Amino acid sequence: MASTPMDIDDAASATATPSLNITRANLPSTTTVSDAISTFRPTKLFSRDDIKEGKPQPYVLSIDFDDPGELCMTSESDETIQIYNVKDGRHDKSLLSKKYGVKLAKFTHTSSSIIYASTKQNDAIRYLATHDNSFIRYFEGHEGTVTNLALHPGADNFISCSVDNTVRLWNIGTKQWTGKLLLNAPYLSAWDPSGNVFAVASPASGSILLYDYRNYERAPFAVFDVLEARGPAETEAAFRGWTKLEFSNDGKHLLLGSRSEGHFLLDAFDGSLKAYLKKPGPSTRRLGVGETDGGNVESSGECCFAPDGRYVLSGARTDLVVWDILTPPGSNKVLEPAHVLEEKRETAVVAYNPRYNMIATADQELMFWLPDPNS
Repeated sequence: MASTPMDIDDAASATATPSLNITRANLPSTTTVSDAISTFRPTKLFSRDDIKEGKPQPYVLSIDFDDPGELCMTSESDETIQIYNVKDGRHDKSLLSKKYGVKLAKFTHTSSSIIYASTKQNDAIRYLATHDNSFIRYFEGHEGTVTNLALHPGADNFISCSVDNTVRLWNIGTKQWTGKLLLNAPYLSAWDPSGNVFAVASPASGSILLYDYRNYERAPFAVFDVLEARGPAETEAAFRGWTKLEFSNDGKHLLLGSRSEGHFLLDAFDGSLKAYLKKPGPSTRRLGVGETDGGNVESSGECCFAPDGRYVLSGARTDLVVWDILTPPGSNKVLEPAHVLEEKRETAVVAYNPRYNMIATADQELMFWLPDPNS
C-alpha cells in the first residue's frame, strides 16, 4: 500500500515511515473545532499498490474509525477491508472477504473486531476478528440486501436495515436477532448519543420514525414527515436519494443526507426543518441508499457532523463542504456553506475522527485531512 506524501508531510516522512504527527484534540470542544475547521486540507493520499495491472481501481464503500480514533477502516468494492494507523499515517493491514463480499464495515467497541454486511452468497452480517481474519459469528435472518448498520454508542448492540422491509436489533454476543420491526423500506438508522432512542428512515414513505429502545415493540413515539419538512427542496427529494441518517453529539439535531441539491437538518425533538444545507455544486456520483439507479456504487454516506455538533461536512463532486449550523439560515431555511475546502478529487465518502481533529474522505483512494499548522 503506497501513501502519497502531500505538502504537509515533512521530508523524513516521504522516505521513512510516514507520520502525520497528530496530537489529540480536546473534543468535543467547540473552540478547538471552530479554530481548525476552515484550515483543513488534504494531507496524505493512500493509493492501493496491490491492484493488478489491467484491473480497475476499486471504490471505497465505507469509512469508519475505532472508538479511540487510532484506526481507520474502509470496505472496498474489490471485496477487501483496509485498515490504517491514524497517528502514524500508514496502511496497517488488508483483509480479504472474497467469498462473501463486504460493505458497511464498522468497528465494534473493541478495536480488534468488526462487523460488516455481505454482498454475495447471502445477506448475513459477519463478525470478524481482525488480528487473524477469523469469523467469530454470523448474524443471519435478513432475506434481502442490508442497507445500513448502526452500532449502539455504549453497548455491544447494533441495528441492521434491509430491503427485505425489516429492521433487526442484535446483541453481538448471540447470533439470533433480539428484535424485529416490519416497516416499509427502512433503509437507514441511527442512535441518539444517549443510546436510549433510535431513528429509522424510510424513503418510500418519506418519514423518519423514532423509537424508545426500551420499548421498541410499541409504535414509534414520533414520526417526522420529510415531505412536510423539506423546505425549498423538490418533492422528489422527500422520497428518493437519501444517503445518511445521523444525530448530532448533543442530541439536538438530526441530519438526513441527500443526493439532491442539499441536505436536511432537522430538529431532533419535533422534526421541523432547522436548515436546508444548500450544496454549492454537483452531488457525488454514489447511489442513494437502497437504490440501483442514479449513481455508480454504494456509500456509507457523504455527510456527517463534526464531533462538536456545530458543523456539518459533506462530500461533493469536488471539494469538501462545511456548514456552520449556528449561523441563522436565510430565506426559506436555506443555509449556505461556511467553508468550501478545496480538493480536486471526488469526496464520495466522508468521516470525522471521533478523537482526533482529522477527517477521512474517499472515492477510489483514501485521503486523510489535517488542519494546516501554517494557517
